[in-house]
Formats: sequence, C-alpha cells, structure tokens
Amino acid sequence: MADKRMTPDEIVAELEDGMTIGIGGWGSRRKPMALVRAILRSPVKDLTVVSYGGPDVGLLASAGKIKHLVFGFVTLDSIPYDPWFSRARETGSITVTEYDEGVFGTGLSAAAQRLPFLPTRAGLGSGVMDLNPSLRTVRSPYDDAEELLAVPALKLDAAFVHLNRADARGNAQYLGPDPYFDELFALAADRCYVSTEKIVETAELAEAGPVQSLLLSRMLVTGVAETPNGAHFTTAVPDYGRDERFQRHYAEAAKDLEAWPKFVDRFLSGDEARYQKAVAEFGESA
Repeated sequence: MADKRMTPDEIVAELEDGMTIGIGGWGSRRKPMALVRAILRSPVKDLTVVSYGGPDVGLLASAGKIKHLVFGFVTLDSIPYDPWFSRARETGSITVTEYDEGVFGTGLSAAAQRLPFLPTRAGLGSGVMDLNPSLRTVRSPYDDAEELLAVPALKLDAAFVHLNRADARGNAQYLGPDPYFDELFALAADRCYVSTEKIVETAELAEAGPVQSLLLSRMLVTGVAETPNGAHFTTAVPDYGRDERFQRHYAEAAKDLEAWPKFVDRFLSGDEARYQKAVAEFGESA
C-alpha cells in the first residue's frame, strides 16, 4: 500500500496558479488551516476558491491569493463576518459567484457524480437567480413537468479537508458531530489532500469510532499531512474547540489595516511550527 504522507508545503507545491481549489469544513469549523497557511507562504496566486467560507477565505483574501470566490456563505460563526472577506467585497478586489447553501451543495454533488449539472428546487424564487443570471432552469420530462434549477457542476482541481484521524494510506476519519460536506469536496476534485490531527495505524481508526465516521477512503486521497492543532483557530472537536480569544484577536487586527502587518509578522511570517509556538505564547499571555 502506498504511503501518502506529505508535509503541508509539499502539498501546496503541487498547486499551480489559476487552479480551482475546494476547502472543506463549515464556517469557522474544522478548516484545514495548516494547509491554508502553507498557501499563504507559497507563491501560488489567482486561485478560484470554493468554500462554505470561514477564516480560510479571509486569510487567503488578505494575501491576494483569491481571484474568484464561489461561496454559500462566509462567516466566523461567533463573529458574523470575516473582516477581510467584507473588505474584498466592498472594494471589488475579487469576483464572486454567490449561491445559497443548497445550491452550493447541489453544485458539489453534480461534480462528485461527474454530471454537468443537477436539478434542484433550491434557489428558485430567491435572489440566487438574480445574482447569477447565467443559471438556467430545466423542466421535468415526466407528467409533473416541474421547472427546476439546473445547477452547474462545481468541478475542483484540488480539495483540502481537515479530519481528526487518518492513516498513512489516506483513509480519514471525523470524530466530531458533523462530517460537513468534506466527502463531496473530495469526490468533486481531481486530487484531494487531507490534513489530520494525528496519523494512526489503520486498525486504530476502527477502534476510535463507528464505521460511518470513516469519511474518506484512501482511493479518494492523494496526500495526507499530520498537522497537530492544524485546524486552529477553528474547531476540531473532540480534539479541541474554537480558540475564541484568538479569533477575536484575528478579527480585530483584520479590521485595522495599520494593525494587520503586526499580526502577520507575529503569526504568519514563518512556518507552521513558528505559528504554533506563537499561538502557544498568545495563549499563555491570557
């Protein structure tokens, strides 16, 4: 069996300018932040980012990595809006495709099934149609003749997800309350990369949780990186909850363009080990 272990920087080195990448998780929950930070350290640019967005979107926008964003929402959960996302929308520095949660998920499902589109009732009669005039409807060929929204597939060049546990072959497991849409991100992508709190022996995955918690098969995974605390400052329950104090610090710095360079210098100017050291020192200062 292939050993798929990689470092975050090795994973990001496989990206190219202009790629479409999907980022799993949900808002400020179980985001692959160590991989996002690796993108910040890299020269890659002009990305199309597809995300149920949280601080992943804000941080990538802050560094000018995003050319186009496809999103169902962008939020920090306990803080309604990510300041960098708000700034990007206000200044028009990125182009966007704005869906609702249902339309976004239908687009991922279409790509996961290798279909050009999927029909849904989601989005009909809402502002989604006004915001996306290129969307088309189809009519059921059966007796009901119902008109449905035809959501185009959200095809991804690469997907990044963060799971609680994985083995070296890429089998990956969530231990929290919700798988979110991580499996769809993996299925919709040509390549899927997993960051995980801990790489364990395969037998330990079965011991840690029920079979349905084994979310990703190794057949879907190109590379896996062990990144303890790698979802910080988002949640990765049951390993840890959201670091609310740090998230507030991030949001306050992101609102203030004069304060932001100091935040970057303290937390984002080095590698992942330096980030985790700075976070630990920040926690000790509370």
